[in-house]
Amino acid sequence: MRVVTLLGFAAITVVPLIGSEPPGPDWELHTPTMTEGPAAAGRRVRVTAPEYVGTEVYHSLYLPTDWTPEGSFPVIVEYTGNYWPPAGSTGEAKDANLGYGWGGSKGFIWVVMPYVEVGRKENAVTWWGDKQATVDYCKLNLPRICAEYGGDLDNVFVTGFSRGAIGTSYIGLADDEIAALWRGFMTYDHFDGAKSWSYPESDQASALDRLARLDGRPFLVAGGDLTRTRTQFLDDHLELADFTFLEVPVAEIFNIPEGRIIHPHTDLWMHQPSRYRDQMRRWLRSAIKR
Repeated sequence: MRVVTLLGFAAITVVPLIGSEPPGPDWELHTPTMTEGPAAAGRRVRVTAPEYVGTEVYHSLYLPTDWTPEGSFPVIVEYTGNYWPPAGSTGEAKDANLGYGWGGSKGFIWVVMPYVEVGRKENAVTWWGDKQATVDYCKLNLPRICAEYGGDLDNVFVTGFSRGAIGTSYIGLADDEIAALWRGFMTYDHFDGAKSWSYPESDQASALDRLARLDGRPFLVAGGDLTRTRTQFLDDHLELADFTFLEVPVAEIFNIPEGRIIHPHTDLWMHQPSRYRDQMRRWLRSAIKR
């Protein structure tokens, strides 16, 4: 058995799912294919913002199966991982999965925001593209989406896998204005400041400047190996947010390669039931402002 301690919760004993609940050939969740056309309940559509008409820059919008025009829904905003074929990651907004697995098919509006490439003609599939344009895109379009589709601006959660996990603060906390949009945060596999990368301001000091904008809000840090993130970084800065940590042993949950899980570094793992997904979803429900 494996003991997972969640800060702010009691220790939870988790029995690995190997042999007890094997995934069948039909997965519980299948991320809706992004299509063209108007948004509707249960559909995921490609959206070109008015400022980017005539370009390939886009975001994807999913309205839950229980969506109605009169309703008010919490929102999950996702940033994707880098293009990295070994894990099956294309880096494209249309191929994101994490937010849908986290929220499920109903109850949440799910938006995958773009990284706007330098030149502002297409989405960047590796790293940040034009960082300021990427930040500005979210600041302009998130309130617009919420106004049009009943998104609850008091309950917007930003999340991401891999590059997107770093982007949760590298983009999501880039300035005071974008930082103010979020109710809570979830990162999966990677964390801003835990490691220096090749792009500017990836160091811990710069990351801490961004993380100072958290202002104590709920933050779920999840991943396959949180040792570096915790011991070499966040354990010294736990006052920045209401942190919860959850280590997810994807390689124990799945017999990799298994179906669409071809690498433990994946944004697909929550498409099948597990106790770890249950904990992720309980945290999300508990973080919603009532």
